[in-house]
Amino acid sequence: MTPVFPVAMLGPSELWPIAVIVLVLFGAQRLPAMARSMGEGIKEFKKGIREADLEDEPKPAVEKPVE
Repeated sequence: MTPVFPVAMLGPSELWPIAVIVLVLFGAQRLPAMARSMGEGIKEFKKGIREADLEDEPKPAVEKPVE
């Protein structure tokens, strides 16, 4: 059976050339800013997922205490 996602099969020998190409294309000065913006984007995405999950959950019925 062939893997569905061959990207998941990347090892260190495949990642080194990719890292060098990214470094050459974008330069060492822009990489931290790009990583920071990606991190912020992921953070916003997770926040949106959490908020959507909270909206989907039914709110518990509030029972009045018996007096």
